Amino acid sequence: MKLIMSDRPVSLNLRVDSEIKYIDLSSLKIANCTGCFGCWTRTPGKCVMRDDATRVYPYIAASDTVLYVSRVKYGGYDVVMKRMLERAIPVQQAFIRVFKGETHHVQRAVVPKRATIVAYGDIEPEERAIFERLVARNASNMCFESYEIRFVPEAELNDCIQKIVDQWDV
Repeated sequence: MKLIMSDRPVSLNLRVDSEIKYIDLSSLKIANCTGCFGCWTRTPGKCVMRDDATRVYPYIAASDTVLYVSRVKYGGYDVVMKRMLERAIPVQQAFIRVFKGETHHVQRAVVPKRATIVAYGDIEPEERAIFERLVARNASNMCFESYEIRFVPEAELNDCIQKIVDQWDV
């Protein structure tokens, strides 16, 4: 399965029979993670809060290819994307493992991924460097086997995304 998760609506031409799932996070109701860890202790693998995030994180776990589209704010993901990624903690377990010499959470049936992050907005060089470092650190926790970041002006966003998706069909 392939997943496109965006912090804003995008115009795409997807094949009808495609195994691509497109999610516009801006159209969903997703609350902030409260850090209660109920998804690890009370209801393992399921967030205790009932909103649209509970329908999204299973797609994140099951996808072998992901495309995340987010405006960059202060060197990080914009609010709606950050909120969803934080709410995806149920795809991990409370247990710790050593991975590449570092401690990380054990994944809960998460498919290894090829990831592309499309970052847009008026991004200063310092913000870009911070974002690149953030994604590199997230890659281990998000089960990315490989990833690339594409920085694009907002006016070129739809074209950039469509080109990436068209390459998936090859």
